[in-house]
Amino acid sequence: MSQNNSNSNNLLIPQAAAALDRMKFEVAQELGIAIPQDGYYGNVTTKETGYIGGFITRRLVQIAEQSLAGQR
Repeated sequence: MSQNNSNSNNLLIPQAAAALDRMKFEVAQELGIAIPQDGYYGNVTTKETGYIGGFITRRLVQIAEQSLAGQR
């Protein structure tokens, strides 16, 4: 059986990468989690990265909801 190595985490809008990185650091700071500036996450627990990802998702959903509400 062949495996498909396509990564579903590709950004649809590559210019959004910088904004998502800023959001990641903002959320981590709000949660009191220190993200290393060098990009090495070996000292950050899985639980902490999960919190960050969850809060980013919540914030993105809120932004989308506000955007959709404004279009009506």
